[in-house]
Amino acid sequence: MLRFLQNHPFAVEAFFERSLVLTFAVPKEDLQALLPECLTPDTLHDQWGFVAVAMVQTKGLRPKGFPAFMGNDFFLTGYRIFVRFTNSEGKRYRGLYILGSETDKLKMQVMGNIFTHYHYTTSKLQQTTQGNRITTTSASDELRIVVEKGDDTTALPSGSPFADWQEARKYAGPLPFTFTYDKNTKEVLIIEGVRHHWRPEAVKVLEYKIPFLEKLPLSQPQLANAFIIEDVPYYWKKGRIEKC
Repeated sequence: MLRFLQNHPFAVEAFFERSLVLTFAVPKEDLQALLPECLTPDTLHDQWGFVAVAMVQTKGLRPKGFPAFMGNDFFLTGYRIFVRFTNSEGKRYRGLYILGSETDKLKMQVMGNIFTHYHYTTSKLQQTTQGNRITTTSASDELRIVVEKGDDTTALPSGSPFADWQEARKYAGPLPFTFTYDKNTKEVLIIEGVRHHWRPEAVKVLEYKIPFLEKLPLSQPQLANAFIIEDVPYYWKKGRIEKC
Protein backbone atom coordinates (compact mmCIF):
# COMPACT_ATOMS: atom_id res chain seq x y z
CA MET A 1 0.00 0.00 0.00
CA LEU A 2 2.80 2.42 0.88
CA ARG A 3 4.46 1.68 -2.46
CA PHE A 4 1.27 2.68 -4.27
CA LEU A 5 0.98 5.91 -2.31
CA GLN A 6 4.62 6.78 -3.03
CA ASN A 7 3.91 6.59 -6.76
CA HIS A 8 2.51 10.12 -6.77
CA PRO A 9 -1.15 8.96 -7.03
CA PHE A 10 -2.65 12.43 -7.61
CA ALA A 11 -1.65 15.74 -9.18
CA VAL A 12 -0.13 18.42 -6.94
CA GLU A 13 0.10 22.18 -7.43
CA ALA A 14 2.03 25.03 -5.83
CA PHE A 15 3.26 28.56 -6.47
CA PHE A 16 7.02 29.02 -6.61
CA GLU A 17 7.78 32.38 -5.03
CA ARG A 18 11.46 31.82 -5.73
CA SER A 19 13.61 29.01 -7.09
CA LEU A 20 17.38 29.32 -6.83
CA VAL A 21 19.33 26.67 -8.75
CA LEU A 22 23.07 25.96 -8.76
CA THR A 23 24.26 23.40 -11.30
CA PHE A 24 27.57 21.56 -11.04
CA ALA A 25 29.46 19.82 -13.86
CA VAL A 26 30.85 16.36 -13.09
CA PRO A 27 32.52 13.70 -15.28
CA LYS A 28 29.67 11.59 -16.65
CA GLU A 29 31.24 8.38 -15.30
CA ASP A 30 30.88 9.66 -11.73
CA LEU A 31 27.16 10.20 -12.19
CA GLN A 32 26.46 6.92 -13.94
CA ALA A 33 27.63 5.13 -10.81
CA LEU A 34 24.87 6.92 -8.85
CA LEU A 35 22.08 6.09 -11.29
CA PRO A 36 19.92 2.98 -11.58
CA GLU A 37 19.86 0.96 -14.77
CA CYS A 38 17.63 2.48 -17.47
CA LEU A 39 18.81 6.02 -16.68
CA THR A 40 21.87 7.68 -18.18
CA PRO A 41 23.42 11.10 -17.51
CA ASP A 42 22.27 13.94 -19.74
CA THR A 43 25.65 15.13 -20.97
CA LEU A 44 27.36 18.08 -22.60
CA HIS A 45 29.87 17.14 -25.33
CA ASP A 46 29.53 13.51 -24.12
CA GLN A 47 31.89 14.47 -21.30
CA TRP A 48 30.10 16.39 -18.56
CA GLY A 49 27.07 15.35 -16.56
CA PHE A 50 25.28 17.70 -14.18
CA VAL A 51 24.03 17.76 -10.60
CA ALA A 52 21.65 20.54 -9.59
CA VAL A 53 20.94 21.96 -6.15
CA ALA A 54 17.54 23.66 -6.19
CA MET A 55 16.23 25.78 -3.31
CA VAL A 56 12.53 26.58 -3.68
CA GLN A 57 10.16 28.69 -1.59
CA THR A 58 6.74 27.20 -2.30
CA LYS A 59 3.37 28.69 -1.42
CA GLY A 60 0.04 26.87 -1.23
CA LEU A 61 1.32 23.36 -1.99
CA ARG A 62 -1.72 21.08 -2.17
CA PRO A 63 -3.49 18.42 -4.27
CA LYS A 64 -4.42 20.02 -7.59
CA GLY A 65 -7.94 21.42 -7.58
CA PHE A 66 -8.10 21.93 -3.82
CA PRO A 67 -8.77 25.52 -2.66
CA ALA A 68 -5.71 27.65 -1.95
CA PHE A 69 -6.47 27.98 1.78
CA MET A 70 -5.86 24.23 2.14
CA GLY A 71 -2.30 24.56 0.87
CA ASN A 72 0.90 24.76 2.89
CA ASP A 73 4.02 26.87 2.53
CA PHE A 74 7.38 25.09 2.59
CA PHE A 75 11.02 25.76 1.80
CA LEU A 76 12.43 22.84 -0.17
CA THR A 77 15.93 21.89 -1.27
CA GLY A 78 16.42 19.16 -3.87
CA TYR A 79 19.56 17.43 -5.12
CA ARG A 80 19.04 16.07 -8.64
CA ILE A 81 20.98 14.57 -11.55
CA PHE A 82 20.08 15.56 -15.13
CA VAL A 83 19.24 12.31 -16.90
CA ARG A 84 17.78 10.69 -19.99
CA PHE A 85 15.43 7.70 -20.19
CA THR A 86 14.29 5.59 -23.14
CA ASN A 87 11.23 3.41 -22.59
CA SER A 88 10.57 -0.05 -24.03
CA GLU A 89 8.95 1.49 -27.13
CA GLY A 90 11.96 3.70 -27.86
CA LYS A 91 10.43 6.98 -26.69
CA ARG A 92 13.05 9.29 -25.20
CA TYR A 93 12.65 11.51 -22.16
CA ARG A 94 14.87 14.15 -20.56
CA GLY A 95 14.46 14.84 -16.87
CA LEU A 96 15.77 14.55 -13.32
CA TYR A 97 16.67 11.80 -10.89
CA ILE A 98 16.32 12.75 -7.23
CA LEU A 99 19.24 11.97 -4.92
CA GLY A 100 17.76 13.60 -1.83
CA SER A 101 15.42 16.32 -0.60
CA GLU A 102 15.26 18.62 2.42
CA THR A 103 12.45 20.73 3.85
CA ASP A 104 12.08 23.22 6.67
CA LYS A 105 9.00 21.52 8.17
CA LEU A 106 8.41 18.05 9.60
CA LYS A 107 4.93 17.97 8.06
CA MET A 108 6.42 18.14 4.58
CA GLN A 109 8.96 15.45 5.42
CA VAL A 110 6.22 13.08 6.56
CA MET A 111 3.79 13.79 3.73
CA GLY A 112 6.55 13.94 1.13
CA ASN A 113 7.84 10.50 2.09
CA ILE A 114 4.33 9.03 2.03
CA PHE A 115 3.47 10.31 -1.44
CA THR A 116 6.87 10.39 -3.20
CA HIS A 117 10.21 8.55 -3.38
CA TYR A 118 12.17 11.79 -2.87
CA HIS A 119 13.81 10.89 0.46
CA TYR A 120 12.84 14.00 2.45
CA THR A 121 14.62 15.00 5.63
CA THR A 122 13.94 18.02 7.83
CA SER A 123 16.58 20.73 8.04
CA LYS A 124 16.57 24.18 9.67
CA LEU A 125 16.66 25.95 6.32
CA GLN A 126 16.44 29.71 6.05
CA GLN A 127 16.73 32.14 3.16
CA THR A 128 17.18 35.89 3.63
CA THR A 129 17.37 38.79 1.16
CA GLN A 130 19.31 42.02 1.53
CA GLY A 131 19.15 44.18 -1.57
CA ASN A 132 20.27 41.99 -4.49
CA ARG A 133 21.99 39.51 -2.20
CA ILE A 134 20.29 36.22 -1.25
CA THR A 135 21.68 34.01 1.52
CA THR A 136 20.56 30.44 2.16
CA THR A 137 21.68 28.65 5.32
CA SER A 138 20.83 25.67 7.47
CA ALA A 139 21.26 25.53 11.22
CA SER A 140 21.22 21.72 10.93
CA ASP A 141 24.53 21.55 9.07
CA GLU A 142 27.05 23.87 7.43
CA LEU A 143 25.00 24.61 4.31
CA ARG A 144 25.64 28.18 3.17
CA ILE A 145 25.01 29.70 -0.26
CA VAL A 146 25.32 33.40 -1.02
CA VAL A 147 24.38 34.79 -4.44
CA GLU A 148 23.82 38.18 -5.98
CA LYS A 149 21.24 38.85 -8.69
CA GLY A 150 22.79 39.58 -12.08
CA ASP A 151 21.91 39.57 -15.78
CA ASP A 152 23.30 38.25 -19.06
CA THR A 153 26.38 40.45 -18.63
CA THR A 154 27.25 38.47 -15.50
CA ALA A 155 30.20 36.19 -16.14
CA LEU A 156 29.73 32.44 -16.06
CA PRO A 157 31.42 30.76 -13.08
CA SER A 158 35.13 30.29 -13.60
CA GLY A 159 35.78 26.90 -15.21
CA SER A 160 32.20 26.40 -16.42
CA PRO A 161 32.03 24.06 -19.44
CA PHE A 162 29.25 26.15 -20.98
CA ALA A 163 30.09 28.49 -23.84
CA ASP A 164 27.55 31.13 -22.74
CA TRP A 165 24.40 31.67 -20.68
CA GLN A 166 22.20 30.56 -23.58
CA GLU A 167 23.79 27.12 -23.51
CA ALA A 168 23.77 27.12 -19.71
CA ARG A 169 19.99 27.71 -19.63
CA LYS A 170 19.46 24.24 -21.08
CA TYR A 171 20.54 23.02 -17.64
CA ALA A 172 18.66 25.57 -15.54
CA GLY A 173 15.97 23.09 -14.46
CA PRO A 174 13.46 21.93 -13.68
CA LEU A 175 13.07 19.63 -16.64
CA PRO A 176 9.64 18.29 -17.63
CA PHE A 177 10.07 14.85 -16.07
CA THR A 178 11.26 13.33 -12.82
CA PHE A 179 12.10 9.61 -12.62
CA THR A 180 12.11 6.92 -9.94
CA TYR A 181 13.26 3.36 -10.67
CA ASP A 182 11.96 0.11 -9.15
CA LYS A 183 14.69 -2.50 -9.54
CA ASN A 184 12.34 -5.34 -8.55
CA THR A 185 9.79 -4.70 -11.29
CA LYS A 186 12.24 -2.96 -13.66
CA GLU A 187 9.77 -0.12 -14.01
CA VAL A 188 10.28 3.64 -14.07
CA LEU A 189 7.84 6.01 -12.39
CA ILE A 190 7.54 9.22 -14.43
CA ILE A 191 6.18 12.44 -12.96
CA GLU A 192 5.59 15.29 -15.39
CA GLY A 193 5.81 18.88 -14.22
CA VAL A 194 3.98 21.78 -15.88
CA ARG A 195 5.15 25.35 -15.38
CA HIS A 196 4.33 28.86 -16.57
CA HIS A 197 6.38 32.08 -16.78
CA TRP A 198 9.69 30.21 -16.42
CA ARG A 199 12.32 32.93 -16.97
CA PRO A 200 15.71 31.99 -15.48
CA GLU A 201 17.87 35.00 -14.58
CA ALA A 202 21.61 34.62 -14.02
CA VAL A 203 23.04 35.14 -10.53
CA LYS A 204 26.61 35.53 -9.35
CA VAL A 205 27.63 32.98 -6.71
CA LEU A 206 29.68 34.70 -4.02
CA GLU A 207 30.22 31.64 -1.83
CA TYR A 208 28.86 28.17 -1.28
CA LYS A 209 29.25 25.18 1.00
CA ILE A 210 26.91 22.24 0.35
CA PRO A 211 27.49 19.30 2.73
CA PHE A 212 25.16 16.94 0.82
CA LEU A 213 27.19 17.45 -2.35
CA GLU A 214 30.48 17.01 -0.51
CA LYS A 215 29.40 13.55 0.68
CA LEU A 216 28.76 12.23 -2.83
CA PRO A 217 31.55 10.24 -4.55
CA LEU A 218 32.19 12.92 -7.17
CA SER A 219 35.44 14.16 -8.70
CA GLN A 220 35.54 17.81 -7.64
CA PRO A 221 32.17 19.14 -8.89
CA GLN A 222 32.66 22.35 -10.87
CA LEU A 223 30.10 25.12 -10.52
CA ALA A 224 28.70 25.50 -14.05
CA ASN A 225 25.78 27.92 -13.78
CA ALA A 226 23.42 29.56 -11.29
CA PHE A 227 19.95 30.97 -11.90
CA ILE A 228 17.02 32.41 -10.04
CA ILE A 229 13.40 32.09 -11.15
CA GLU A 230 10.54 33.94 -9.43
CA ASP A 231 6.71 33.92 -9.36
CA VAL A 232 6.00 30.64 -11.16
CA PRO A 233 2.69 28.72 -11.05
CA TYR A 234 3.60 25.03 -11.11
CA TYR A 235 1.95 21.64 -10.91
CA TRP A 236 2.94 17.98 -11.13
CA LYS A 237 0.75 15.47 -12.94
CA LYS A 238 -0.21 12.13 -11.44
CA GLY A 239 2.65 9.65 -11.77
CA ARG A 240 2.68 7.03 -14.49
CA ILE A 241 4.73 3.84 -14.87
CA GLU A 242 6.76 2.76 -17.90
CA LYS A 243 8.73 -0.40 -18.54
CA CYS A 244 12.45 -0.04 -19.22
